[in-house]
Formats: sequence, C-alpha cells, structure tokens
Amino acid sequence: MSFFGLGNRNQRTFRPKKNAASGNKGTQLKGHIDTTLGSGNLTEAVRLPPGVDRNEWLAVNIVDFFNQVNILYGTLMEFCTPTTCPTMSAGPKFEYRWADGVQIKKPIEVSAPKYVEHLMDWIEAQLDDESIFPQKLGAPFPPNFQDVVKTIFKRLFRVYAHIYHSHFQKIVSLKEEAHLNTCFKHFTLFTWEFCLIDERELAPLNDLIESIVLAY
Repeated sequence: MSFFGLGNRNQRTFRPKKNAASGNKGTQLKGHIDTTLGSGNLTEAVRLPPGVDRNEWLAVNIVDFFNQVNILYGTLMEFCTPTTCPTMSAGPKFEYRWADGVQIKKPIEVSAPKYVEHLMDWIEAQLDDESIFPQKLGAPFPPNFQDVVKTIFKRLFRVYAHIYHSHFQKIVSLKEEAHLNTCFKHFTLFTWEFCLIDERELAPLNDLIESIVLAY
C-alpha cells in the first residue's frame, strides 16, 4: 500500500486522476515527492528542493493535492448529496458560494456536491490550460500564476473543511480518519511553507490545525 493508499475498496475517485507535467524534470520532482512522503517526514516533503523553481514545485504538488482530495471526496459521494448537504458549509458560521469569474460571475448558493463538482471542473480547466500550467517543465509561467495557485488551494481547503464538519463520523466508520488526517497535515504544511492561504480562511478548522499540525 502506498503512503496515501486507501486500499482497493476506497480507490474510487471523483474523476480520473491527473498527471503532473511531462518531461524528465517533472518525473524527477514527482519521484522526490513520493520518496519524501514515503519516509513519513511531512516537513521535509513540502520543502522546496535545492535548485528547483518555486513555480514548478507548486505546479507538480498541486496535481497531487487535487488527486488526494479527489480520492477522499470520492469515498463520500453517496453520503454527500443535495439532500444531506443543501449548502456548501463548514459549520453554521461558514457557507461557501460558487463563482468561477467567467460563466458564473456573481457567487451563487449551491449544494455541497454541486460546489465540489464545479470546483473540480474549474481546477481541471486550469491544469489543462497550458498558458497557466505549462505541460513542459521549463516553459514560462504566467505573471498571475501565484494568484491562480492560491485560489486553488483556498478552494481545496473548503472541501477539507466541509468533510471534517459534515462527514467526519462517516470517515471514522469507513476507517479513513488516519488517511484524512495525514492528507490534511501534508496539505496544511505545504500551504504554510509557501503562504498560500490567508489565515482568515483557515478559521473553520483552527482547532484541528493546532491539534494535529502544530505538533510538527
């Protein structure tokens, strides 16, 4: 079983897994991620390797984080429905509305599964746009790349926040809490390392972050 493996039953994804950028360097960076994660040292796993371009490191990792959330949410799809989760929320104080800035410019209220569907479609569109995420490593990244990355991480965090607030008991019953916690630790340490999420956005899971992440 891989470090982030869930076993055969739970290898159900919301959509096909994405691959990192092509090219030898892309393969090397992915190998570095897998090796450091396999060692169990999450702090080392998130650190920018010597001589590696920051944007290339962000791009390769963002595909992994997308896939991790994809797998996690895939195990909950039958439990996260428009009936059980009519709004995308992380507790009574935090409700998230959807807008992509193109087709939906004014944020609209949608169910949690519809929000995640919109989000994954939007992230895939960003990842597939070679003007934003160059497929060949070494190609230039756009000036707004950091903004795109921060928006992706902010929205992926919202999926974690929803899972913890609305579906954690189901996660426990599926015996996935250790995997969820490890993925979330990795995600949070990475966002802290590169200052990718505003502290105000982290408010729904502040207590959890302090208890399971600050130990690192």
